[in-house]
Amino acid sequence: MRSKRAGRCDDPSALPPGEGGTVTEGEKTSSSRRQFLRCAAFAAGGLCAAGLAAGGISRLGRATESVAGAIPAAPGPVSPLRMAKAKYWRPLANKRVQCLLCPKRCEVGDRERGFCGVRENREGVYYTLVYGSAAAARPDPIEKKPLFHFLPGSFAFSIATAGCNMNCRDCQNWDLSQARPEQVRSQHLLPAEVAKLALESRCGTIAYTYNEPTVFYEYVYDTAAEGHKRGVRSVIISSGYINQEPLRALLPRLDAVKVDLKGFTEEFYRRYCSGSLKPVLETIKTVHGSGKWLELVVLIVPGLNDSETAVRSMCKWIRQTVGADVPLHFSRFYPNYQLRNLPPTPYATLRRCQDIAKGLGLHFVYLGNVPEAPSQNTVCPGCGKTLVERRGYTVTAMALRKGSCSGCGRRIPGVWD
Repeated sequence: MRSKRAGRCDDPSALPPGEGGTVTEGEKTSSSRRQFLRCAAFAAGGLCAAGLAAGGISRLGRATESVAGAIPAAPGPVSPLRMAKAKYWRPLANKRVQCLLCPKRCEVGDRERGFCGVRENREGVYYTLVYGSAAAARPDPIEKKPLFHFLPGSFAFSIATAGCNMNCRDCQNWDLSQARPEQVRSQHLLPAEVAKLALESRCGTIAYTYNEPTVFYEYVYDTAAEGHKRGVRSVIISSGYINQEPLRALLPRLDAVKVDLKGFTEEFYRRYCSGSLKPVLETIKTVHGSGKWLELVVLIVPGLNDSETAVRSMCKWIRQTVGADVPLHFSRFYPNYQLRNLPPTPYATLRRCQDIAKGLGLHFVYLGNVPEAPSQNTVCPGCGKTLVERRGYTVTAMALRKGSCSGCGRRIPGVWD
């Protein structure tokens, strides 16, 4: 596949110091920028007191994993590009390279970029343009990701960059995911600083989210390691569109993965996501096989991926491949990006999907973007006791005892402490 040219980065000062273009920990940000981030990463208790006003649940009841309302990483003009040598590529003839990070396997000419727009070939060497460039940074409730069986009621320090290796026509964060690094304001924030800010903001987890973490793979890889040194966990919120070798290398540094399963046909992925289904299914199997906590989300788009046949096939595959205990979230679509002509998903459609999934034996099936619905609660599949009660992003009651149902004693899969 030919790369998509997305402009040039001609500022020689943007080239990284050190051998191979690695950004060193010795680079320092200005005190004013650091102070801004520290103000942004306010304590989780303060966030609760504010009622999640910034980026939280709107009066319309929407509870999407969206960057809307997130604290930008830095005010002022767009930051200059900072480059680091990319992982997972190979040189070709005539200073061309081939990216091996995701299934697109872009072949990229000199001074061109891959499909994602954030990885550039310079003189036959492939670079990432977003290492340490946080386009958003803020504490979020873990329920916003959504991860319901991973430390419920806790907060994750969420970071994002520009770029994505897909182009979903229903994307809710298209202003980041479809942007180039030059088009967004960003804060130069090295991995160790992210981990430190997570601790300062009382977040036990770092979440790589809003845009696709695969395209800032090197940043995730190093930040997760820095987090683990300080006892901070890492989760990625991903489309799962990544090759197996980089995925397997990254998984030991992660604690949970949420995969957005866009639909269950190759046609839907091709027409509406500029991707393909098979690699995503392989990602789901690999994550599950690794023992890392896994949850799945499906955004139900009216008339496009909501047929009973597709939903039934998907739920059967989930049950047979990763088991009945993997949480599945059916999320409500709202008109956005290139699908503004469609209506929001009817609640009845979501309930139908939930009934299909439960009828096929899935134990934990949730409805998203409808925060007032009781289907956001975690219920014991043994005795029916409500174990985690949620209202929007807020956990209002817990009836778990050391990861087990306090009613019948059944073990409930998840990461609870």
